[in-house]
Amino acid sequence: MNWLLVLGGAMVGAPLRYLTDRAVQSRHDSVFPWGTFAVNITGCLILGLLTSAASSQAQLLLGTGLCGALTTYSTFSYETLRLTETGAGLYAVANVVGSVVAGLGAAFAGVWLAQTVWA
Repeated sequence: MNWLLVLGGAMVGAPLRYLTDRAVQSRHDSVFPWGTFAVNITGCLILGLLTSAASSQAQLLLGTGLCGALTTYSTFSYETLRLTETGAGLYAVANVVGSVVAGLGAAFAGVWLAQTVWA
């Protein structure tokens, strides 16, 4: 039964990632991968919220399934590599540092928010 929860979340998360990435990136005239950045930070926030406030089934559905398909380390890595290959090294560094700092900040904010609201 648990695998169905993961599958259900992933069926929503993967298309949501693609659509969000395209929508965000189309609004920015920049080589910086804003779409991937947005979905990864959003996923970190959701996982932070779930860590403190969700049942194990909700964690499987939303954490493993939805966030697993929504966020993308491989695309982040590929886009960072492409930035360095095309001479946009400062954007590559900004992507790495910004993603790590904002991702951790979002995860901590999610935990704090969940503990504040549901405590």
